[in-house]
Amino acid sequence: MTINPVFTDATPIAAPDAGRQFLDDALAGLTAPRKFLSAKYFYDKAGSDLFEAITRQPEYYPTRTELGILDVQGASIAAALPARANLVEFGSGSTAKVRRLMAHRPDLAGYVPVDVSADFLRSEAEALGRDFPHLSITPVAADFTRAFTLPEGLAGPVAGFFPGSTIGNFEPPQAARLLAHFGRVLGPEATLIIGVDLVKDRAVLDAAYDDAAGVTAAFNRNLLVRLSHELGAEIDIDAFAHRAFFDVEASRIEMHLVSLKAQTLRLANRRIAFAEGETIHTENSYKYTVEGFRDLAREAGWIAGEVWTDPDLLFSIHALTRN
Repeated sequence: MTINPVFTDATPIAAPDAGRQFLDDALAGLTAPRKFLSAKYFYDKAGSDLFEAITRQPEYYPTRTELGILDVQGASIAAALPARANLVEFGSGSTAKVRRLMAHRPDLAGYVPVDVSADFLRSEAEALGRDFPHLSITPVAADFTRAFTLPEGLAGPVAGFFPGSTIGNFEPPQAARLLAHFGRVLGPEATLIIGVDLVKDRAVLDAAYDDAAGVTAAFNRNLLVRLSHELGAEIDIDAFAHRAFFDVEASRIEMHLVSLKAQTLRLANRRIAFAEGETIHTENSYKYTVEGFRDLAREAGWIAGEVWTDPDLLFSIHALTRN
């Protein structure tokens, strides 16, 4: 087993200015005319653990559906990767999905998981290394949405893996820019395997993002916990409630934190007032048609290839290539 952690100079989680960036982003969002917090700050250790718990809730279909596609179509999906590829997983998190691909591609030259949660990244890489002892694993602690450098010495072609429905968390123009960014990171003639959530019945979507056990609510409120613990914010966390709903016109789930009363929080000597019912917009999750996403990929410079879906057309996995 070879595991070589790499902490890049592109927003490494341990960087001295990471806290300052969080503070700057929080102040910018909370003082905006319509308050918001960036969804990328969901994923500290607690947030990553809560998200893993969300994926096990009965209402949350994306993870189990995507895993089902990988189980049934794994050999075909893996065949879209070039031989002896170095597989770069953006926002890697749990290794449950990449293991499905690796089972069908024992010839992978290396695996490069990229994630901002360094502790979770390291633990998952170590567990994967025990099960794939001959695979070179090089974890990179970085914000995959920003410029970062792949480890030196990767021999052979480079391919990307971006499972889940994370691409839906970006406004469509931002999603196109992110796909173009992945192309620059991976280089010419790259392949990208990407998961994309599909448009479906509104009741299914609403339930998926507001589970009965309250796990998604805890995940959402963890943003406020981070403001308190990491940035010293004075905030009544219990005075905010989770709200999630599907906006049919925009084709997206919206998540908000709703102030249950008129209140004021303090952050970095700033007083930030909330009216009762005012919200902090914390996440969007866009849902695409298959053709709609293929059009987006083409705009970003990718060639849209094969698509795999489940029988109920809840979720899709796309193979994209570059010239």
